[in-house]
Amino acid sequence: MLQDSVHKATITNNFEDGLFCTINADGHQLVGDEPEDLGGHNKGPAPYHYLATALGTCTAMTLNMYASRKEWPVEQIIVDVIHKKIKAEDCEDCETEKGFVDILERQIKVTGDLDREQQERMLEIANKCPVHRTLMGELKIRSKLVCKVS
Repeated sequence: MLQDSVHKATITNNFEDGLFCTINADGHQLVGDEPEDLGGHNKGPAPYHYLATALGTCTAMTLNMYASRKEWPVEQIIVDVIHKKIKAEDCEDCETEKGFVDILERQIKVTGDLDREQQERMLEIANKCPVHRTLMGELKIRSKLVCKVS
């Protein structure tokens, strides 16, 4: 991924649709929603599903590229990502002491005849995928509101 790359997603929510959103991610059409018990219509993944999906997809792609370059005998990569919030006081390795902490648990399954050293290297590489680095590094969100009168 290029350092100066730009990814644009346009999310549209028509008020009468409740929480349901349409998403245009650089020409790819997606939808987002929340489960019914959270006020949505359950017509698509929730925002945290997309966060988990971003991490898991980037992990699988990064491992694929690395294993291909090394010509390692990898047949399949499956990444399960679970997002949960826990009480900060229940987190043994967290700096936050009050409130809640977001946890992304990632389980990576690699099918192929890899030795112990290759397996360890795959985990190191997984932790260097660009989305992992983004989530763990300094992140700025800059917002501005543009109001349109209909």
